[in-house]
Amino acid sequence: MLPEYKHEPFLDFTIEENRKVLEAALEKVQSEFGENYPLIINGERIETADKFESVNPADKAEIIGYVSKATKDHVEQAFGAAEQASKRWALVDPEQRANILVRASAIIRRRKAEFTALLIKEAGKPWKEADADIAEGIDFMEYYARQMIELKEGKPLKSRPNEHNRYIYTPAGITVVIPPWNFAFAIMVGTTVAPLVAGNTVLLKPAEPTPVIAYKFFEVLEEAGLPNGVANFLTGDPAEIGDYLVDHPKTAVVTFTGSRPIGTRIYNRASVIQEGQTHLKKVIAEMGGKDTVVVDEDADLDLAAESIVSSAFGFSGQKCSAGSRAVIHEKVYDAVLDRVIELTKELSVGNPVEYGIYMGPVINQKAFDKITGYIEIGKEEGILVAGGKSDDSKGWFIEPAIFADVDPKARIMQEEIFGPVLAIAKGKDFDELIEIANNTEYGLTGAVITKNREHIEKAKYGFNVGNLYFNRNCTGAIVGYHPFGGFKMSGTDSKAGGPDYLTLYMNPKTVSEMF
Repeated sequence: MLPEYKHEPFLDFTIEENRKVLEAALEKVQSEFGENYPLIINGERIETADKFESVNPADKAEIIGYVSKATKDHVEQAFGAAEQASKRWALVDPEQRANILVRASAIIRRRKAEFTALLIKEAGKPWKEADADIAEGIDFMEYYARQMIELKEGKPLKSRPNEHNRYIYTPAGITVVIPPWNFAFAIMVGTTVAPLVAGNTVLLKPAEPTPVIAYKFFEVLEEAGLPNGVANFLTGDPAEIGDYLVDHPKTAVVTFTGSRPIGTRIYNRASVIQEGQTHLKKVIAEMGGKDTVVVDEDADLDLAAESIVSSAFGFSGQKCSAGSRAVIHEKVYDAVLDRVIELTKELSVGNPVEYGIYMGPVINQKAFDKITGYIEIGKEEGILVAGGKSDDSKGWFIEPAIFADVDPKARIMQEEIFGPVLAIAKGKDFDELIEIANNTEYGLTGAVITKNREHIEKAKYGFNVGNLYFNRNCTGAIVGYHPFGGFKMSGTDSKAGGPDYLTLYMNPKTVSEMF
């Protein structure tokens, strides 16, 4: 039996030794720029003539690597490999599958600085955010390994005289994994290893901006002992292979993290029965948020301001959990707003390769254009009280922007921007604050800053989000501590990092034997 799960600690970079280790890792990663990264199907490396570039978003001139593009023929080859491998993998003892995850986590832990450095370069994450991302990936592997061992015997049922009953779990089938770029390690790892440890085979299509770190993780899985064909690595253009992966009759599960438009498209397409399909597909979807920090008149105002700023601008607001809205009681509105502006002006923006940078770039030109477009919309919908400048000459940098006195129904209060843009509104009482907080189509995370116990109890059931935090920021869920997933158009509320997540990749089976 594995020891009790405890989440991976974050590194303290105020310690000089830790800084030196990461600085050396950054040099190592830099020395490997420009390499080619092939597809991996049934253990075979397949390099294609058609490639795309992985680019450092803080310095567009830096090419992290050249990545092969899969075609539909490659996808068919991968499905064939996964189908053959599943016949063996599904019969492997769950504890042995769990052990592969534990070995992989140990390898990552030993190479944590290297993976952190790669994430800084490929995803533009500042040191602290990148370190936490890698730690979360380690957490997912170790947590799901322990969960699978707990589930291996199934759940207890009642039996009768001369009748023995069991409730067991069997693998659901081939799983298509489509992770996001914003948690390019943590979510990619979690959504890959969960179906694997549950006995499924996997086709992983990593996000286009961050394929290299996914490839490096795939190498770790192989080193940890994952058999050929159990997981297959397919990089490429979503327009070329995305729908094909979802539609394929051999796909049993699709796990997706990303935008609402793509998530709902996947959900719709997966519902269509294809020729030769003999099952209903499962979809596990996390599709974003428009998350709110609520501040009432009884709040600690310094804590409120700190929570708003960290929720809105951590990793440049590129989190589905980002607190891109703040709703503040009118009695404390001006005081909190002034402090939020003050704290925001202290944030540093720059190349995250440098220690101490709070905000790096946004991920690419498409994101830059979208966010700067919303900043222009915000100027029509509210008062720009801080930031908002941008520069894409070398990398894709945007200053944190704050808009005050925004109508709760304005676009910048309703639409997911996925960047460092904060919209602030006011309310006359707690009921109105919660009403505004609930007025979007999303329901992922939220925070309430208050000392009022009655308000806490009211928000527990009245604030319609999947992850609700009191007197802290609304980002930073920890595996095994804060199972993560949301309501409404935020997705299927599948609670990644929670005790029932693995069962989503399995089919429960009742077995009854008469004597």
